[in-house]
Amino acid sequence: MRVDFFFPPCTALPLCPFVDCLCRENILFGRRFDEYYYGRVLDACELYADIAMLSNGDQTDVGEKGISLSGGQKARVGLARAVYQNYDIYLLDDPLSAVDAHVGAQLFHNVIGPGGILRN
Repeated sequence: MRVDFFFPPCTALPLCPFVDCLCRENILFGRRFDEYYYGRVLDACELYADIAMLSNGDQTDVGEKGISLSGGQKARVGLARAVYQNYDIYLLDDPLSAVDAHVGAQLFHNVIGPGGILRN
């Protein structure tokens, strides 16, 4: 007997979701750049202000060979990477643990909640 399972595209966000490269590359993670969707993801993940403060915006090297980001910034970049993949299923490993309560509430509302970007 043969059983075929269909698994829709999915993505996982590990607890340490960071790669040493350009900030934008960290979010795109190999996907094609879509300016409109990228902007929506940055907005939902509360990253616009942080990226604006970087010397070269989202073209800034981050990680070991670039600038250091805070734990909360790394967590939001990792969440943005997962959201940008635009999959049907998301496995999130404590994505709000590195952010304060106010930012966590905003992220939940903007990303996961009933009106969040993942619901569309």
